[in-house]
Amino acid sequence: MAEPLKNQYGPEIPRKIAGKIENVHAAFDSTSFLRDTLDGYEDLELKPRAARISEMLHNHLPEDYEEAIRILIASCGEKLDNTEAFGMGPFMYLPHVIFVSDYGLDHFEESMAAQYELTQRFTAEFSIRAYLETHTEKTLARLREWTKDPSEHVRRLVSEGTRTRLPWASRLKGFQKDPSPVIELLELLKDDSSLYVRRSVANNLNDIAKDHPDLVVEVAKRWMVDASEERQWLVRHALRTLIKQGHKEALLVLGYGDAGKVRLVNGTVTPESPKMGESVEIAFDLKNEEKAARKYMIDFRVHYVKANGKTSPKVFKLKATTLDGGEVGSFQKKVSLKEMTTRKHYPGTHAVDVIINGRIEPLGEFELLTG
Repeated sequence: MAEPLKNQYGPEIPRKIAGKIENVHAAFDSTSFLRDTLDGYEDLELKPRAARISEMLHNHLPEDYEEAIRILIASCGEKLDNTEAFGMGPFMYLPHVIFVSDYGLDHFEESMAAQYELTQRFTAEFSIRAYLETHTEKTLARLREWTKDPSEHVRRLVSEGTRTRLPWASRLKGFQKDPSPVIELLELLKDDSSLYVRRSVANNLNDIAKDHPDLVVEVAKRWMVDASEERQWLVRHALRTLIKQGHKEALLVLGYGDAGKVRLVNGTVTPESPKMGESVEIAFDLKNEEKAARKYMIDFRVHYVKANGKTSPKVFKLKATTLDGGEVGSFQKKVSLKEMTTRKHYPGTHAVDVIINGRIEPLGEFELLTG
């Protein structure tokens, strides 16, 4: 089991924050701040720990928000110089973005300036959402300006902060209902020079697809016209949920028509009765029984047994390929049955299907046993 993230957000975090503030604001009472912050801190999870720090910053910094946020931003360290493997270090600024979200809504310009700085050190995707909901038009206008900013961190804030289903954040229900203002921003970023930004654009569209699949397919069709390789990758990534669902129009956008005369043969699921903690191997052949070559998007799904004895399917990506007329292709994949933080296994019969261009073909099953 992975170590809980909160264990990497221990008492050293508020101590570092206090030290940085003292360096720029000598009147800051670190002793009182830490006493109040650390009272019961160990019992809290990661986000409540950050919220506690933010609340105590509000209690111990000057009452005037504009002065307080000026001190907080002045205490920040250097900007991030890349987009790879940040680790937990930038999470030190999570309390800062919570501070902006909770206490800065009546100070639009100062708060937008603060988020501009914070997103270049951590991310302001969590705090910007409060401004999108409270100051919708002004915030959208500022985000449009930021689509042209030299910093890829700032440009990514535009696409990541407007995600309707952003992980760890409340949903933007207004944009879930009508995502057109978000799509207008994504249009400005679809050919961004940074993969970091383009990946965020794809994730945003993937979120929208969960509520408006046909709308996203229409966007994807338009974006695929004269698309560069980079934009084609973005569209494929944006359509991944719809592809897993076998959405026919989404498959067509990527050049995958119906499965045609393709035959699944030699399908096996081994072993037939694995124990928890082991793995199963899924293997099969596909024969294109047509004369012409055909493109295939091949996935598979496992119907996992739940605690109540019912099953829930999970789709796994397998391979995109082309088979010539009469050609046979072989495919296999090992699936771990170890306990995960995202999936708990239960004994019982697990059916397995192959999905070929959205068409479902039963493959077999395995009987999961207790260890």
